[in-house]
Amino acid sequence: MEINEIKMNDGKNMPEKKFSTGAISATIWKNEKKTEDGKEFDFQTITLQRAYQDKDGQWKHTASLRVNDLPKATLVLQKAYEYIVLRNE
Repeated sequence: MEINEIKMNDGKNMPEKKFSTGAISATIWKNEKKTEDGKEFDFQTITLQRAYQDKDGQWKHTASLRVNDLPKATLVLQKAYEYIVLRNE
């Protein structure tokens, strides 16, 4: 099973990092938040999705997974977790 690591450009609404294997991907998004007292901090969120082609051959994405997708989902989520934890140490 091959894991693809895709580096993304910094920018508003752009993913920070994406890990994928086959049709399953985990995308890390950088978020900024300001607290009520004006302090700013960053945090990441992760999107898990499966790519598929519809009956017309157009690529679509869904959050629904099949049982055979679970090992790949586990793998890309682990890579996303490692990326976030190791960068924040």
